[in-house]
Amino acid sequence: MNQIARSERAMVKRRAFSWVWRFAVLAIILGLLSTIIFRATVIDLYHIDSNSMQPTLNPGQSIAVDRRAYQDAPPQRGDVIVFDGRGSFLPYARDGFADDLLGAFSLAGTGSKYVKRVIGIGGDTVECKGSNCQITVNGQPISEPYIFAGNAPSDQEFSVKVPEGRLWVMGDHRSTSKDSRSLLGASGGGMISVDRVTGKATSIAWPLSQKAAIN
Repeated sequence: MNQIARSERAMVKRRAFSWVWRFAVLAIILGLLSTIIFRATVIDLYHIDSNSMQPTLNPGQSIAVDRRAYQDAPPQRGDVIVFDGRGSFLPYARDGFADDLLGAFSLAGTGSKYVKRVIGIGGDTVECKGSNCQITVNGQPISEPYIFAGNAPSDQEFSVKVPEGRLWVMGDHRSTSKDSRSLLGASGGGMISVDRVTGKATSIAWPLSQKAAIN
């Protein structure tokens, strides 16, 4: 009789352990799915691995990217954005269904993602001419307090008309940034499609000691 009771108790323990294990696995899966959906629809994270946006952003930082920022209105001049560079910064990269699907759920690598500042929007004429090469938009000089100390607004002259639905973007560290200026002769002219914008960079999320809004 004691042997039967012990066997029954052991069976109950095994069932309880199996239930706890299954619950833990389910909780982990649901947690991962919730994180993926949140990053794909609300706030994403992007890791900075270059110095092209200094002093605004520095290598090693992670930034919060608001994916809802442009649901009702397109990016504006001065916005810091994260975008998929395929077709512009990667002019000859092929679009694939798998890449688009993974990108939508924040599972794709960051090899095709970039962070830059919007200088010109659709319809703008963006120019940099003369000895100091100050940048003008529609003939008006713009103030750029975010440019890296000691950098000129641009080390090359240019004059472009931004098509509707496109953006002219540049890094804040102008002397090191590979941006729209670098791709004037390529397909798309270095001007990215608004459809490729992931979202607006809103704040530095990591390290916590450097947490701050992005302007």
